[in-house]
Amino acid sequence: MRTHKCDADFRSRLGESAPGPPVPAVNDTAIRTEHAYFDHDADVGVVGRGARVEDALVAAARAVFAITTRIEQVKPIVPVEIAFEEADPEFALVTWLNQLIAHSQERGLALGEFTLAREGDAWIGEAWGEPWREGLERGTDVKGATLTMLSVKPVPGGWEARCVVDV
Repeated sequence: MRTHKCDADFRSRLGESAPGPPVPAVNDTAIRTEHAYFDHDADVGVVGRGARVEDALVAAARAVFAITTRIEQVKPIVPVEIAFEEADPEFALVTWLNQLIAHSQERGLALGEFTLAREGDAWIGEAWGEPWREGLERGTDVKGATLTMLSVKPVPGGWEARCVVDV
């Protein structure tokens, strides 16, 4: 089995869930918005969970950008707007993540905060971050989200979104 090419700090965090803010109860079962990782031979599997499908996609974005830096250290200075049309929530996950990654790379930004809303097939999101600066720890670059192990589905208490990202 190949080892992950990330730094030792990231490897120590691999597999650990990172809790987010509590979200309202769904069907009398509370679920926390969170992100996590799963094993994949060469790349990284990301998982986002939340009360709504939008919350799960936001948590997946946190998982992706937590690979690149410590998102809690990113200052929400520069907004990035994302808008797209997609009927399928699975393809919406890949589109959302890839647009965030592309904007981050094009503009030289570390992103750390995310919102996403859906009306029918229209998705409108926003991310906030800042230009890379000294003192903002760089992790592993994420090249893009893939269709590998792609899944967005209801789970007890909410939704789960997962896919493999190319690093």
